[in-house]
Amino acid sequence: MELILANSKKKLELADNVFACEFNEALIHQVVTAYMAGGRAGTKAQKTRAEVSGGGAKPWRQKGTGQARAGTIRSPIWRKGGITFAAKPRSYKQKVNKKMFKGALRSIFSELIRQDRMHIVESFQIDEPKTKALLKKLDTMQLDQNVLIVSDAIDEKLYLAARNLPHTTVLDAVSVSADPVSLVRAEKVIITEAAIKEIEGLLK
Repeated sequence: MELILANSKKKLELADNVFACEFNEALIHQVVTAYMAGGRAGTKAQKTRAEVSGGGAKPWRQKGTGQARAGTIRSPIWRKGGITFAAKPRSYKQKVNKKMFKGALRSIFSELIRQDRMHIVESFQIDEPKTKALLKKLDTMQLDQNVLIVSDAIDEKLYLAARNLPHTTVLDAVSVSADPVSLVRAEKVIITEAAIKEIEGLLK
């Protein structure tokens, strides 16, 4: 397939098997869900009755006190007792094989092109690390702040300028090929010619 670069008449040849795939909503949903689940900490921990300190002796004799029978002061129904079904550290990671992951990314990139949400540029740079300079450049391209900027390598000036914009993200080609959520969330994607060629090689 051929695409025309933004603000240019230059044409770019891209592989159909990467950027002209069918939209597979179920596969994208599975991959995005697995990616977000992998980011969960899962570090909460509570103590069972076996782990709470104390409770070695029976608090009172079995009969004759008029109180309910009790064998330990660390029973779950007692104050400061253990938790019945205590939460333990766990991993929320879901397994997604490489073929599925690449297929989902190919589907996402293809849909971005079909919806005209991806702008390919020769390069994307600013002269100084100022948020004002980045906003001005986005304004010239008639784009708002909800944008993902992808280049072959992170430009420090560009990164610093975008850091103060909550809905603007700057990533390199390798990072974005491992982050489907950033592609799905962005209203528009600005990607350099070198970056899209690198992504094409990674997703073939």
